[in-house]
Amino acid sequence: MRTFSDRVRHAIMFEIIGLAVFTPGAAFLFDQPIGHMGVIGVVSATAATVWNFVFNLGFDRTMLRLRGSVMKTMPIRVLHTVLFELGLIAILIPFIAWYLGIGLLTALVLDLTVVAFYLVYAFVFNIVYDWAFPIPQTPLPHPTS
Repeated sequence: MRTFSDRVRHAIMFEIIGLAVFTPGAAFLFDQPIGHMGVIGVVSATAATVWNFVFNLGFDRTMLRLRGSVMKTMPIRVLHTVLFELGLIAILIPFIAWYLGIGLLTALVLDLTVVAFYLVYAFVFNIVYDWAFPIPQTPLPHPTS
C-alpha cells in the first residue's frame, strides 16, 4: 500500500503535470490565451475537488438513508459517476462561458474535451507513476499452524 507522503507526491505531480500539458494544448485547440486556459484548468481542478467531496458526502448519506448501506453495486457506481459528471458540468459550464466570453454550447464542448483529456491523462499518468515509483513489496504474513 502507498504511504501518505507518496499519495501527496502523486496528487501534486498529477495536478502540476496535468496543468502543464492541458493549458498550452487547450489554448492552441480552442484559440484562447494560455493564461485564460490556465485559469480554466486551475478553477476546474479546484471545483472538481470540492464537488467530489460534497457530492460523495451527499451521495453516501442518501444511499445510507435509502438503502441502509453505502455499498455500491455496479449500476449504482455507474449512476454515481454519471451524476458526479453532470453536476460538475452544471458547475463549470456557466463559469467557462462567462470567463471566456463564449456560448454555453462551446463551453460544453470545451468541458467535454477537458474530461476526455483527463481520462486519458489519468490512465497514462498512473501507469507511468507506478513504474517510476513502485509500491514497496511487503512480505505476506506466514499463516500460523
